[in-house]
Amino acid sequence: MVHAAMKKWPDVPHVYGWLRLDMRGRWHIKDSPVIQPALEAFINRNYLCDDAGRWFFQNGPQRVFATLDLTPWVLRLAPDGTLTAHTGARWPTAHGVWLDDAGRLLVSSPAGLGLIHDADLAAACEHLTWQDGTPARLDALLENAAPPTGIGLKLGARWRPIHAIGAATLGERFGFVARPTPPRSST
Repeated sequence: MVHAAMKKWPDVPHVYGWLRLDMRGRWHIKDSPVIQPALEAFINRNYLCDDAGRWFFQNGPQRVFATLDLTPWVLRLAPDGTLTAHTGARWPTAHGVWLDDAGRLLVSSPAGLGLIHDADLAAACEHLTWQDGTPARLDALLENAAPPTGIGLKLGARWRPIHAIGAATLGERFGFVARPTPPRSST
């Protein structure tokens, strides 16, 4: 249906500044939270990224670009260490784990960069270990400006070291645009 609508109405203008993804994985339209489950599911099913790293909701022939409070994905952590994206999709195997300058845990994978939901930080601490598998304490992670060498998270069956990263560099480093804007007019 989306492809048919795009062919029927090829020149529908894109929308900017209406849709926002917050740091808890909730959608907002014009600063009002989306509370209708069917609408949330529709947005999640049609959440895509263009070649410029701008995330959007494909609404028929129209792209509604998403403003991201931090990352394109918000992740929930299961007791076994697996991750699920805010859209309900299983998160691929983690390539990296990051701690930003505000103390937020982030996970990179082939799908991009996701923020671990703040409600899951206590559970994440249970997966915090030293490289040799010895459990690590949260204060060991947070006592210095950067995570100590050899501390990481066991996500699923794999252990990944935690690296420091500045929140201001996330979009550039991981190839996404947090605040898409319309292209400049040539007139």
